[in-house]
Amino acid sequence: MALTPDQFLTQVKLGRLLPAYLFLGPDAYRRDKCRRALIEYWLAEGTEREEGLTRLDLDELSLAEAMDDACSYSLFATKRVLWITSAELALPRGKDAEGGADAVARYLKNPPPGVIVILQCSRFEFDGDDKAKIERVQKFYGCIGGQVEFPHPTPLEARALAQLLARDAGLRLTADAMELLVEATGNNSTRIAIEIEKLGLLTGEGGPVGLEQIQKMVPDAREATIFALVAAMGRRDRRAALEVLDTLVREGEYLPLALSFLAGQFRMAITAKEARLVGAAQIQQYFSRQGVPMWKARAEQVAQTAQAFTLPQMRSAVQGLFRADRGLRDIRPDDRIIMEQLILALTA
Repeated sequence: MALTPDQFLTQVKLGRLLPAYLFLGPDAYRRDKCRRALIEYWLAEGTEREEGLTRLDLDELSLAEAMDDACSYSLFATKRVLWITSAELALPRGKDAEGGADAVARYLKNPPPGVIVILQCSRFEFDGDDKAKIERVQKFYGCIGGQVEFPHPTPLEARALAQLLARDAGLRLTADAMELLVEATGNNSTRIAIEIEKLGLLTGEGGPVGLEQIQKMVPDAREATIFALVAAMGRRDRRAALEVLDTLVREGEYLPLALSFLAGQFRMAITAKEARLVGAAQIQQYFSRQGVPMWKARAEQVAQTAQAFTLPQMRSAVQGLFRADRGLRDIRPDDRIIMEQLILALTA
């Protein structure tokens, strides 16, 4: 049964825990939150926690050896938590993985009292090329009833988390600063938590946080420059776009990221144009009703793009963005020339 992190935390709170869980996915922030909650609930602070928590890695021993450890009784702890990482390494190569975790199945038939096993697979994503790999891990450990999934948060979830952490830290982020923080951290919840902690140390509790502070503190605030490129191209400002591109190239930034942002902006502008939306307020209200994350600064960018281009021009621009993206992924492409050609085409 697939569980969300919140459902797992509810099981911990109610004390309805299974003898084994499979933790799947790359989101370290929510996984660590679940880990802390389990350990604090199951193992008393002090000697029991020191003796009862065992960390194992399947890069150093086999799954059978790890499960043998789980089945053995401890002389020093009545309750135990075995945290086993690199669970994906137990899968056989080139074979059907379904139902292959025999050692885990034997453990589950007669689990020792007071023992909880967590098998962690954090190497794979839930989409893209990793989707088939993570499904294979799920099949291999199919005997485990509690499979907790930790995908990276969506932009809306990341924004909600950033708002919650900022409020807890006593920070007041402007809308633009919040937008940049979420985008600059790539919706990564762990990085959001780290950057908000750093911002708290910089500004102090209750301090306002604007774009300047984000650009100073967040290592990947390069997206601020990428936003400038997207904004310049969106309003058809050729000179500004070429100047920003020059900065990005000199700093060695990842140009497909700019294409991704720009493509999203053009798609939203097309939708706004087709829905006959006028102004940032209508755009923000419309997309929010559709469940699409939209805030004032983003709505203003979309409105600028919709005003600067006709509908046929925007559809042609999306096709040009696709060709540019394909060109950037070609063997040894010249990124700068591809981006310059795109800028010249879009700002003609």
